Amino acid sequence: MNTRDFNLKSIRPEISTATIHDNMSSDERFQNLVLRPIIKLQNDLLVEVFRNYIAKHKSVFYDLSLEKRTDYIENAIQKDMKFRNSLKGMIIGQFTVEEYLLYIKNSSALNKRMMNIVKERLLSNIQLFEKPELLAAV
Repeated sequence: MNTRDFNLKSIRPEISTATIHDNMSSDERFQNLVLRPIIKLQNDLLVEVFRNYIAKHKSVFYDLSLEKRTDYIENAIQKDMKFRNSLKGMIIGQFTVEEYLLYIKNSSALNKRMMNIVKERLLSNIQLFEKPELLAAV
């Protein structure tokens, strides 16, 4: 294993709940061994990127109800191709060459899994997306 591959894999967090079975699909295996650890590693960056996305879109997010905020996050990830591609780049850039070669064999299905995990991660951090001045007062 080359130095880059070793370094990339060594900084990824372990996810104790990610299970690997002999009978699971290659996509599910890739999701649990590669995507989940990378997305967990990139969590703080993903949160900050979404904060920037909110600001660049006139901060309308802050005026929405919790349900609408959930829809806003889903729409940003599913429909804003520029934003979606940016997110994918942050994750794909953490792949080893071997992982990338596996990824390109079924990138469409893996992109779907990737974006669903990112969406769930942003939704689980939704309390962090409050108006900056409200957070400063705490």
